[in-house]
Amino acid sequence: MTNKGLITSSSKTTSQKTRASTMSGKTFSALGNLVKLLPTGTVFLFQFLIPVVTNNGHCTTVNKYLTGALLVVCAFNCAFASFTDSYTGSDGERHYGVVTNKGLWPSPASESLDLSVYKLRFGDFVHALLSLVVFAVLGLLDTNTVRCFYPEFESGEKLLMQVVPPVIGVVASSVFVIFPNKRHGIGYPTSSDSNDTSQKSKT
Repeated sequence: MTNKGLITSSSKTTSQKTRASTMSGKTFSALGNLVKLLPTGTVFLFQFLIPVVTNNGHCTTVNKYLTGALLVVCAFNCAFASFTDSYTGSDGERHYGVVTNKGLWPSPASESLDLSVYKLRFGDFVHALLSLVVFAVLGLLDTNTVRCFYPEFESGEKLLMQVVPPVIGVVASSVFVIFPNKRHGIGYPTSSDSNDTSQKSKT
């Protein structure tokens, strides 16, 4: 092989590595954006336990059952968190509860707060479904999960990771524009809200 051929081959290899690195960066960026839509505690729990329950992808039958259970529990938590909210009570503490047709339950330290404003809305079901879809993408495309349940697809996992997260990200962003999430439920970052009874009680 001539020097020109070696240079051309080297250039192609370098170009392929650069494209792969760029695509990998875009994939992780898309995954990072999706993670923001999920409860922080649930995501941390999943990422911490998935290597343990799958034995780093080398699953036995017991590992498969444990992995399945972890996926179900985390998916349930993601959906359930969409039906929770929080407020700052008259005692100055942050209180969490489950949204119902009549408002937030339970409701301690809320003497001067109308909890009916926290009642169940159609958007809560949309957010719950969206959370399930997002977690399914993150959970089922995780390397350890793929190796555990369908190792034959491991070679195709990169393509899925490149295509699916950006598509889900676009859909999720569109849905959140139509149904903005104003709740600060369990597992989500808290922020100041207009229904702060500790501040109202001082005025």
